[in-house]
Amino acid sequence: MASTETVRVSGFFPRSVSLRWVERYFYLSMSLLIAAVVIYGFGHTVQRKLIQATPPRPILLWVHAFLFCAWVAFYIAQSIFVRVHKVKLHRSLGWAGAALGVAMIVVGPWVAVVMARFDTTRLHRANRDAFLIVPLFDMVTFAICFVLAILWRKFPERHRRLLLIASCALTGAAFGRMPLLHAPLYFYGAIDGLILLAVLRDLAVNHRIHAVYRIAMPLLIAAQAAVSYAFLHRAPFWIKIASVLMGSSGKISHP
Repeated sequence: MASTETVRVSGFFPRSVSLRWVERYFYLSMSLLIAAVVIYGFGHTVQRKLIQATPPRPILLWVHAFLFCAWVAFYIAQSIFVRVHKVKLHRSLGWAGAALGVAMIVVGPWVAVVMARFDTTRLHRANRDAFLIVPLFDMVTFAICFVLAILWRKFPERHRRLLLIASCALTGAAFGRMPLLHAPLYFYGAIDGLILLAVLRDLAVNHRIHAVYRIAMPLLIAAQAAVSYAFLHRAPFWIKIASVLMGSSGKISHP
């Protein structure tokens, strides 16, 4: 039955050392690539927009940055533990990662709203209400994939693919700070490019695309297009929602 889904990929990867390397080290390599994207992307702005920013940024942004970096480090560590067959340690630390992920899901949208209001009222930047949909969507994508990964933690093939998509979704802010990748459609393309590497890995190693990617990729791309449209065209329905969110953010204690 699986033979009907087989895609010949011998032209892409010789069935030798290179293919075995891809099979064994792909997820570890991807965790390191995600870290490199984050370091390079935020390296363009972290000094002037956080560390030595004028006016100083809210403390909540520092908390968000810490949680974000902690997640990237955790993802790398978990990938290493799997690679060196420390499965028990991987599973034990998984609950710490679950707590970290929940913290990100809480703080991420909160800081997005607080910073949209800060950018509008303190920095007088235009269109921050429309742009708010972008970071909120990133966190929704992360949250959905993260929760599903926890629910399917006993199904490793689903679990690791969902966590990869969740981690890739977080790179949007880093890609958006890179030259030529400021427009939403551009940095969304970069995120999708990371996930496409995983799709190609499946084709090379398993000769088929896993159901997680077959379902997630079309939904993700369609949602990215909708978010980009709402932002670029200042969709009235979204501007009303953003106005409510940004107006009510004043009720949250501003760190």
